[in-house]
Amino acid sequence: MHFVQYYLDCLSQASYLVGDARTGRAVVVDPRRDVDVYLDDAAAHGLHIERVIETHVHADFLSGHLELADKTGAAISYGDGAEVDFPIEPLRDGQRIRLGDVTLEVLATPGHTPESISIVVREHPDDTAPYGVLTGDTMFIGDVGRPDLMAAPGWAAGDLAGMLYESLRTKLLSLPDSTLVYPAHGAGSLCGRNISSETSSTIGEQRKFNYALRPMPKEEFVKLVTTDLPEAPAYFSRDAALNREGPMPLEALPPPPALSPDDVALLQKAGAVVLDTRPAADYGAGHVPGSLHIGHTGQLASWAGSLLSPQGPIVLVAEDEERMGETRTRLTRVGLENVAGYLAGGIRAWDDAGRPLAKTEQIAVDELADRIEEGADLQIVDVRRSPEWKAGHIRQAVWMPLDRLGKLAKSLDKKRPVAAVCAGGYRSSIATSVLEKLGFEKTTNVVGGMAAWTAAQLETVTD
Repeated sequence: MHFVQYYLDCLSQASYLVGDARTGRAVVVDPRRDVDVYLDDAAAHGLHIERVIETHVHADFLSGHLELADKTGAAISYGDGAEVDFPIEPLRDGQRIRLGDVTLEVLATPGHTPESISIVVREHPDDTAPYGVLTGDTMFIGDVGRPDLMAAPGWAAGDLAGMLYESLRTKLLSLPDSTLVYPAHGAGSLCGRNISSETSSTIGEQRKFNYALRPMPKEEFVKLVTTDLPEAPAYFSRDAALNREGPMPLEALPPPPALSPDDVALLQKAGAVVLDTRPAADYGAGHVPGSLHIGHTGQLASWAGSLLSPQGPIVLVAEDEERMGETRTRLTRVGLENVAGYLAGGIRAWDDAGRPLAKTEQIAVDELADRIEEGADLQIVDVRRSPEWKAGHIRQAVWMPLDRLGKLAKSLDKKRPVAAVCAGGYRSSIATSVLEKLGFEKTTNVVGGMAAWTAAQLETVTD
């Protein structure tokens, strides 16, 4: 068996290539939009991709199902009942797909969406214990899929949660404890509540440690998975609709042109967003005033999808042209295609042209603690998600999760300094740029965030 998991940190998303080395037959499950990685890997191992399987209609990224099918001739399959605008070969509960010795069994596991399926993988058709199960968004490591997202219009979250309860207990937990679990998402994805950073586990481990799988009545489970959920990003409903229609091929998108500082300034004045993807320290040392900072090394795609409009033009500022190209690819994975160009020569060209640079202060946690102790006039904003905040935060901080910061920041004083804090400094740097665009006069990024604060044994509270 040829089995590969492809994990995208920028989306917290996993896809899979499963093939039979003897016959050369293979399938791809939950492909990302840029599909060359599957084509290259299949070619290198003498495999032909004959089917693309989607575990459900995805809402948090654009899938490469049509592009992969066009380039390989593969059939596209969803669970029975999926409503899409292109031809598919639906998969029914219990159906087996023989690739050779390697055999896939379809389990209907509705709940995250009504058409959700999981794929049981066996190295040999008569194996009593499967190799593993691809659980899509039904089961994550340490969590389960949300039943409230916009991928299933017309369905009540409570009804889907009841279906999820049955899918987990009668289908997935009926598998042997040794069965490996391979989900479609990891930590940071909003398709779950608080997903682990691990990208695989076993049924036995999940049975023991997954909070949503402990024994409980259905009514308790439904309440558990439908209460206190973070707001779904606006781009989820848009991407779900595009996945039903079928995104345009990436090859149809023109390459973004190089732009002079004057070009960038004119575009920004006309409403374009300048997206700076350099490291936080570089951004803080000097950036185009009013630009949005989302670092390339983190969950760039997810946060860009959450904070940027798909209609508005985007101008990129990156460390170099190679990094700019990768950034543009990441944006397309969430449907952000309107890239007007990139700043040729980077921020140095902007500075050399005599244009003003804005700066964002970067401080360590001990400096923040000293300022608090001295009674500095400082507004501290914690931009983490609800479970993180509840687990422990700085006493003087106010909670304003990053995805809602633009609205919640109206209660802050724009003339007073604001220090932003998150888990490690990535989201807080984004927050400082959001606040700067809103007109706040002095923003500070707390480097290292709550991880460094806790490591320094500084006071945290949970009230």
